Amino acid sequence: MATQAEVFFTSMRCEIGDSLLNKLRRIFDKAGLDKMGLRNKFAAIKIHFGEPGNLAYLRPNFAKTLADRIAGLGGLPFLTDCGTLYVGRRTHALSHLEAARENGFSPAAAGCQIIIADGLKGTDDVEVPIEGGIVLKTALIGRALMDADVVFSLNHFKGHELTGFGGAIKNLGMGGGSRAGKMVMHNDGKPKVDPGRCAGCGTCAKYCAQSAIAFKSKKARIDEQKCAGCGRCIGTCNHHAIVVDWDTSGEALNRKMAEYAKAVVQGRPNFHINVVNQVSPCCDCHSENDAAVVPDIGIFASHDPVAVDAACIEAVNSAPALAGSINDERPGGGPDHFRRIHPTSDWRSQLDHAEKIGLGVRSYKLVTVK
Repeated sequence: MATQAEVFFTSMRCEIGDSLLNKLRRIFDKAGLDKMGLRNKFAAIKIHFGEPGNLAYLRPNFAKTLADRIAGLGGLPFLTDCGTLYVGRRTHALSHLEAARENGFSPAAAGCQIIIADGLKGTDDVEVPIEGGIVLKTALIGRALMDADVVFSLNHFKGHELTGFGGAIKNLGMGGGSRAGKMVMHNDGKPKVDPGRCAGCGTCAKYCAQSAIAFKSKKARIDEQKCAGCGRCIGTCNHHAIVVDWDTSGEALNRKMAEYAKAVVQGRPNFHINVVNQVSPCCDCHSENDAAVVPDIGIFASHDPVAVDAACIEAVNSAPALAGSINDERPGGGPDHFRRIHPTSDWRSQLDHAEKIGLGVRSYKLVTVK
């Protein structure tokens, strides 16, 4: 593996007659997308459509610019994401697609089809061996994402309350995991039943391969000794009655997430784009977004997901805190904005482990594209 990766960068500044999307196209040219062998290849564009109510997610224009370039090179692009583990507007494919449409994503707007990678209820996944995995040996990845020949990640770079920040690694790793995969990353235990929500319908037991679910007084109960922790019951419950203890530390989550990202990209051409604007303190999974914590910086892109995230975190930490943001209001100085905003998180573990397992390198050469 190379000791230093190229990271391509363009600022948010645009002269009259130019545009940010034109500058993104010039990054594609400089990075050599035409040399990736895209003709007749299925190209997954892994993206986060944003939870409705959040206004910091990436605009569809970025996705269309990438999809158009892939199609122009003979590729077969599609936008994709997997369902969420938490209860929200993206828990199953139907509501996920509706949420995407509400936020402006449609085949017409994106220039390609949209596929929810892990199926209707988040249970359509592939168990993928993780090359060099230390914490985990296999990952449960959305099937459509694994069926692609080439992987692109298009990422809104922002803060995150558990992982410190969210960029290419998080979009690929956490975002690429199926419902069961997300459970593996977030949780070291087993799912539990909220009896107040349980309708006693029996659907969860029908889909439990371990016969771990029984009923008492018309309420489901999970036998932890029999439960394999696969998360299928969560995906099949229409009443959101089966819940997860979010008991994994941020450091453990970062390590698992990096290994899941490795499972997604290993053995396939891949390219990653981080848009560093509207840098919100928390994830786009929230149905709201707080004020940006630093000024808009620009677009970073690389064939190396670790290097592009490393370049972005350095750029963010070199920027001033925006007045009136949580970053400005939190006590304590120092250059580490995300650590000040989320003092219990440590984003370094994400990059350290990603480099250790061979996902990429932290050292980079910045190539400015005007």
